[in-house]
Amino acid sequence: LVMKTIKAAIEANPGVTLILHSDRSFQYTSKEYVREVSKAGITRSMSRVGRCIDNAPMESFWSHFKDEYYYDHTFITYEELVSGIAGYINYYNNERYQWKLKSLTPAECRN
Repeated sequence: LVMKTIKAAIEANPGVTLILHSDRSFQYTSKEYVREVSKAGITRSMSRVGRCIDNAPMESFWSHFKDEYYYDHTFITYEELVSGIAGYINYYNNERYQWKLKSLTPAECRN
């Protein structure tokens, strides 16, 4: 699943310099993963050992995704799930106001 997702990201984003952040589980330290990511020119980023705080922003995002979207929907196909995730990412970045960002969306805060 990890390699399939990476290959899809590479194909969907030609010419883009990608950075992949992960934990240190076996999928992300395997020889195949390192080889494919390096071959594609992707920069690897990993949480430090014993520093769960490094992954906090992504854990927070997926928690919001599940509470605000996933649990209220039924997905019949893989494509429906992928489309739903993409739609939620767009909503999260461009429409969802966040108290910690002074009531701005992430996109507004970055700009």
